[in-house]
Amino acid sequence: MSTTEVQTTQLANGLTCELPANSPLAKLLKSQRTWVGPDAKQRLAILRKSKSIAIVGASPNAARSSYFVGTYLQQSSDYRVYFVNPNADTILGQKAYPDLASLPEVPDIVDVFRKASDIPAVIDDVLAIGAKTVWVQLGIWNQDAAIYGESKGLTVVMDRCLKVEHARFHGGLHLLGFDTGVISSRRAIR
Repeated sequence: MSTTEVQTTQLANGLTCELPANSPLAKLLKSQRTWVGPDAKQRLAILRKSKSIAIVGASPNAARSSYFVGTYLQQSSDYRVYFVNPNADTILGQKAYPDLASLPEVPDIVDVFRKASDIPAVIDDVLAIGAKTVWVQLGIWNQDAAIYGESKGLTVVMDRCLKVEHARFHGGLHLLGFDTGVISSRRAIR
């Protein structure tokens, strides 16, 4: 009789169950997303109170999403925007910084365009400079890094586009994230 390692798993409904650790179901449940970040009202509050944003993984390549987000933030917001890329001198006409520690101020939000496996190191860099919010871009997910960041006092937003969220809250997008083409006299939220 062999002994099988058992793991206790918390299900989405709040109940727990014990499963063999090497079972396909245990592996599937472990891979599912259980971490939940700030809700829409909390994300709006983050964007409202912030004055500066550093984009880690910013690219001088116009085809990259970080370039598009940087362009949007420069043209459609009042944020001070900093670009962080050790391989670039300038991005969108502004000085690019090699790392977060080189910035002239501690940014309110660090917007991250790096692969999921790089997120823990970025969180360590954010903690080292004393920033309070890490915003990990749409399509990037590292649940363990999010839990770690929160345990260290950071506000973590993950798998959300800062540009889409800003535009949505300021009248530029439909709730689903696309331009409705509707022109309104309703005042945008500031």
